[in-house]
Amino acid sequence: MTSSSRRTPPPTNRTRSSRLLRTAPERPFLERHRSKLLWGLAGAALIGVVAMAFLNATSPAYACSTEWEPAPTSAPGPDATPRLGYVQDDFGQAHVTIGSFVKYVLCPPASGKHYNAQSEGPVRPGVYGPDDQATPMGWIHNLEHGGVVVLYRCADGDTGCSDEAQQANRDLFASFPNSPICNMPGASTLVVARFDQMAWPYAALVWGQVLPLESFDAQRIRDFYAQQGELTNPEPFCPKPTPTPAPA
Repeated sequence: MTSSSRRTPPPTNRTRSSRLLRTAPERPFLERHRSKLLWGLAGAALIGVVAMAFLNATSPAYACSTEWEPAPTSAPGPDATPRLGYVQDDFGQAHVTIGSFVKYVLCPPASGKHYNAQSEGPVRPGVYGPDDQATPMGWIHNLEHGGVVVLYRCADGDTGCSDEAQQANRDLFASFPNSPICNMPGASTLVVARFDQMAWPYAALVWGQVLPLESFDAQRIRDFYAQQGELTNPEPFCPKPTPTPAPA
C-alpha cells in the first residue's frame, strides 16, 4: 500500500476538545470577572456607609453665625427695678427633625429651631457635664415652655469644666426655686449645660432673654429667673396672672 493511499485516522475525543478550546471565542471581561466585580461593589458600598456614619457622628449638629454681644440697655428710671438681662431677637419656634443641621444667627440662642421629640427636646432638666450631649436644638424647647437654661463655657482659661464649677452647678440645681408664675418645681425647669460658642464664661437664658455673666453667680441667676421667667415663652404651662386693678 502506497503512502498516498493511507488515510488520516479519525480525530479522537481529545483532539476534538483541543480544537474546541482553541477555536472557542473568549468570554467578555464582565462575564469572566462578574463575581469579583460584585464583591468589589459591595465592599465599596459598605465603605461608603461606614464613612457616612462616621461623618454624621463627627460633624457638628449646629453652627453659630455670630457670638452675641448685646449693646447696653437704657438705664431704668430712679424708681424702677433694674432690668436683668438683655432682650434678644425672636428667631421663631420651628421644629426640625432629629439630626438636622441648624445654623443659629446669634449664640447663645434664646429662641429658634429645635427638636420636638421625647428626650431629645425638651431635654431632661438637670446638670449636663462637659462631655454630655446637650445641644441648643434640645434645650431651646425647654425655653419655649418656660424653662431656664444656664450655660457654662470651657474655652482656654475658663474654669467652667473644673470640679468646683461642676459642683456649683449641681448645688444650684438642687436649690433652684419654683418658677415665678406657674410654681413649677425648680428641678423641672432648670437645665445646666456646656456651651462654648459665646462671649462670656456663663449665661442664663429664658425665651428671648439672655443674662451674660463674667463669673458664676447663683443669686443673680435666681433673680433673673424670678424677674423674667415665664413672661415671654410662647407655650406657657399655665395662664399668666391677671394684673391687679389699681385702686379707684
